Amino acid sequence: MTSISTSDRPKIDETSFEDPYAPTLPPTQDELPYDDDISMETQRHKLQMDLLIEVLYPWLENREDGYVGGNMFVYFSLQQVRDRDFRGPDFFAVVGVPKTERKSWVVWEEGKAPDVVIELLSESTAQADKTKKKRIYQERLRVPEYFWYDPFDAEDWAGFILRDGQYEPMERDENDRFWSERLGLWLVKWQGTYGGVNATWLRWETPDGVLLRTGWEEATLAHENLDRAQQEATQARARAERLAARLQDLGIDPEELS
Repeated sequence: MTSISTSDRPKIDETSFEDPYAPTLPPTQDELPYDDDISMETQRHKLQMDLLIEVLYPWLENREDGYVGGNMFVYFSLQQVRDRDFRGPDFFAVVGVPKTERKSWVVWEEGKAPDVVIELLSESTAQADKTKKKRIYQERLRVPEYFWYDPFDAEDWAGFILRDGQYEPMERDENDRFWSERLGLWLVKWQGTYGGVNATWLRWETPDGVLLRTGWEEATLAHENLDRAQQEATQARARAERLAARLQDLGIDPEELS
């Protein structure tokens, strides 16, 4: 028998052992594009997104796990990936999921689509937000609650709830608020200053009608409470000193009464 040296043996192509029928795994968030280098329309659009997101995390943490995102891609189909048809809601919230960092929201990884989506209208996006995107949220992602709002036109504000596969317009209550069943919060319009800009903003309000406060508002309130407590302590000391002086005038030693 003729022997074949190791160096003379034919090399084996290991790829030939791969199962041709093995399913192709869909891409993960680490493999998908997550940035298109397109910023939001205006400073006010960016501030409005931040205001909606900032106050919601503490609310969710006190009730159940959840995730809040804004201006980031939401992937819902491989065809969408192949077409490079990336979708990035201005704001979305998901309840009942871990609050961990994400590059994008990938439906097949998370097991669910967003529960609430808000699009902030502009001249360049309003038509698509009200038609094409609305259909996608209704028919493909099946987002239970969809809202749109124009930060420069507070009257252009609408809400929709998904029933039997179709969006039905929401009705505002007597205080001009939309109720979000998914979040257990009111969505309200608020006139005031945020980020140095005075405007009409969308904000979240508790079922009892209390605004979810921003970090700046929390700090301001804490400072006001401290000032009030110090003033009350100063007034209490002044009252005690006046009472002690009156007792002394009557020939009574205040120390004997303590």
